Amino acid sequence: MTELPAPGPSAPVIDGRDPAGAAAAALAALKSGEPVAMATDTVYGLVAPAADPAAVARLFELKGRPAERRVAVLVTGVAQAETLVKLSSLARRLAGRRWPGPLTLVAARTPTAPAWVGDPATIGVRCPDDEVLLRLAAAAGPLAATSANRHGSETPATAQEVARQLPEVRLVIDGGPRPGAASTVVDVTGADPVVLRPGPVTEAEIAAIWTEPPEP
Repeated sequence: MTELPAPGPSAPVIDGRDPAGAAAAALAALKSGEPVAMATDTVYGLVAPAADPAAVARLFELKGRPAERRVAVLVTGVAQAETLVKLSSLARRLAGRRWPGPLTLVAARTPTAPAWVGDPATIGVRCPDDEVLLRLAAAAGPLAATSANRHGSETPATAQEVARQLPEVRLVIDGGPRPGAASTVVDVTGADPVVLRPGPVTEAEIAAIWTEPPEP
């Protein structure tokens, strides 16, 4: 069994350059009910198993996030996403072209999706381009995720800044600096995609993929 570092004045940080080892340490923390802070392909995030209401509540507590501000979910791909949301054929095409990557799709929730992620009607899902996170989501299931900062504060660019800002987090995986922009967020519940938050995937790219003629 992977042993977790003892709590200290700031959150313990481990090197994420060994994806298998980092994912194992993160999984041990998640199994103990503790969220983990780690680099994604966009910014540093705080993650917990989406199916575990106590772990998600702990994520909100650590971040100081208001309960009404629901969180998105990181998944391994379309198949795992569709355990949580309903994706149209066009939404699946968009995911197929831009996942893994910085694109969050907001889609109608399935009847069995956890009530404590997303909002009453929809959930934002994303497949990150990060090996540690993909290993973790494969082992632990879909991951509720939010930026690794105190609510209302600037998102840290390094693991060390995360550890100082969130000292009660049990584990921080250091994936190097992450000064990048957050993901593009697109509502795919209607006939046409609606960009809710601009980001690395442009509106023009989304429109071009969405309107491609179907393959014969």
